[in-house]
Amino acid sequence: MTISCRPVLLALPLALALSGCISLGGNPPESLLTLSPETRAPAGSGAAAEAQRKVIAVAAIDAPAKLDVLRVPVAVSATELAYLKDAFWVEKPARLFRRLVGETLRAESGALVLDGDETAPLASVTLRGTLIDMGYEAQGQTAVVRFDAVRSDGQGAIATRRFEARETGVPAEARAVGAALNRAANRVAEDIAVWMKEAR
Repeated sequence: MTISCRPVLLALPLALALSGCISLGGNPPESLLTLSPETRAPAGSGAAAEAQRKVIAVAAIDAPAKLDVLRVPVAVSATELAYLKDAFWVEKPARLFRRLVGETLRAESGALVLDGDETAPLASVTLRGTLIDMGYEAQGQTAVVRFDAVRSDGQGAIATRRFEARETGVPAEARAVGAALNRAANRVAEDIAVWMKEAR
């Protein structure tokens, strides 16, 4: 029995020729932005769930549609929104911020901190909330991080607080805005850590 391979061999050069004409996506960005904690738990540190030890769960963080993307939003005016040129997050801002807060709490609270969805029932204190802003205001050249937090404990007590940090005088460039947002996000995370210490 003889099997012909001519259709396959003819299709291969055609596919190679078309690959030069068809783009499956835009050019990748030169670099990606992320959030890096300024305060980290030291290597080898850890905690175990004990009767007297506080267990903090950092729940999934909500975000409006403008932050549910990999771009950095720019408030051009009170009613107009754009996105900063060449600025792309490595993943969605709410997820980055959740991990930043979790790492800051590990370093500063001394508690057992859980930031996986499957471990929330073990918590004695839960932090959740909405990341309202993590972007740039064009008129004031300002990077802004704003978070509405909800803290609940095992006894049913609930507290809320809005946290905000701003970096002014930031040029509208991806690297400068990314660094400013990282500093602002770290200040918010540190303020949250202080607030969480008030929980029973």
